[in-house]
Amino acid sequence: MKLWSGRFDKPTDKIIEEFTASLDFDKRLYKDDIAGSIAHAKMLAKVGIISTKESDALQSGLSEIYREIDSGQFSFDIGDEDIHMAIERALIDKIGSVGGKLHTARSRNDQITLDLRLYLKKEIVIIATLIKDFQAILSEKCRISKSAMMPGYTHLQRAQPILFSHHLLAYFFMLERDFNRLKNCFLETDVMPLGSAALAGTSFPIDRDFVSSELGFSKISDNSLDSVSDRDFVVSFLSSASLLITHLSRLAEEIVLWSSQEFGFVVLDDAHATGSSIMPQKKNPDFAELIRGKTGRIFGNLMAMLTVLKGLPLAYNRDLQEDKEGLFDTIDTIKPAIVVIGSAIQAMTINIENMEKAAGTDFSTATDYADYLVKKGIPFRAAHEVVGEIVKDCIAKNKDLSELSIDDLKNFSNDFDADALELHSIKNSVDSRTSPGGTAPISVEEQLAKSEKILKSEEEWLSTNEYTS
Repeated sequence: MKLWSGRFDKPTDKIIEEFTASLDFDKRLYKDDIAGSIAHAKMLAKVGIISTKESDALQSGLSEIYREIDSGQFSFDIGDEDIHMAIERALIDKIGSVGGKLHTARSRNDQITLDLRLYLKKEIVIIATLIKDFQAILSEKCRISKSAMMPGYTHLQRAQPILFSHHLLAYFFMLERDFNRLKNCFLETDVMPLGSAALAGTSFPIDRDFVSSELGFSKISDNSLDSVSDRDFVVSFLSSASLLITHLSRLAEEIVLWSSQEFGFVVLDDAHATGSSIMPQKKNPDFAELIRGKTGRIFGNLMAMLTVLKGLPLAYNRDLQEDKEGLFDTIDTIKPAIVVIGSAIQAMTINIENMEKAAGTDFSTATDYADYLVKKGIPFRAAHEVVGEIVKDCIAKNKDLSELSIDDLKNFSNDFDADALELHSIKNSVDSRTSPGGTAPISVEEQLAKSEKILKSEEEWLSTNEYTS
């Protein structure tokens, strides 16, 4: 018999029961559900709604159920619909009718959003920790390959030479934004909804601030209608996760390119590559391709959640049951993706010779020639035109800029002097890009120093938001 069956003459049809049940996936919230129930039981005794003895019995029974679920000894029944009813039924079976007092002054409507917020707060900290660890790997990889040069690209065409460390640091700072988005999402999630009841609050003299403190929330929700129907924090997380997986996917695509024979910039460790069932020579970057592929799933979860919310009247509607599977899937997808790509980058070998050879081709220092003329007083557009003519002439004669003499250069502009013969050097080109955030070694060193400060700041935030499993 359902715990809410008093109003009904018929039992729930089996098909309806199976269709509406969420126990198969929301049972992972058992730790949070029990933590919330224990705090609620303490509060009910504190304000005199139930006796201390009754509260102790509730807490003891809940703790025992926790141990049973944790050890795999708890028997779940789909007829209980969800994790809340499964625990409440077990509690009543275990300690008798006093177990029925636990639900005083609360509803499953505020209970589920409490569970989700408790769960998501912990997961945000876990994911933020993984981001920080990945950033540390990138920072270390930059330091051990600090002087390696590679082509920088626009439109996937070789553009200008840059440091490989400069390229990796671009992802470091993307991940910093991801970390900060999760911090903001944590703040959104860190709101205690219990006490909102079904939608209108409760007539019992509850102490919401006590429960909030017990559960480690920074504030209580302001409006009971909003509280039980709010899933903005879920959307914020899914949005943050979508950008995070986008950044991982962009890097994964570069790893696919870099590890190909056409590029040959990196060699993946054997432990991070897979083979072919038919071609013995193959070494495939499957993990990177899967990160690209899984990106669409996370995008889909975000779109699904937005679609659920877009037409819902206040307050709670059963549509909101659809908030969990996409959230859980996103969390389960994003965590290993961060770990896997970080591990692969940490272990991969950088082919410096191939990268530097590629960096010096396709007239990659042409802009340096234009800048040289600008410094001689020629307007940039005019300088651009001159160097364009030089490149066109080199292509026609199958020559490289490094093969040009000073006389060759003077054929295009008398403003070239002997020092212009050094303009073809990719090292000189890289060294000259000293603007803040640029690719020159001195600028990259500044970025690395900033990265260390960022990692320290992230570590401090994580240490103030530690969780216990």
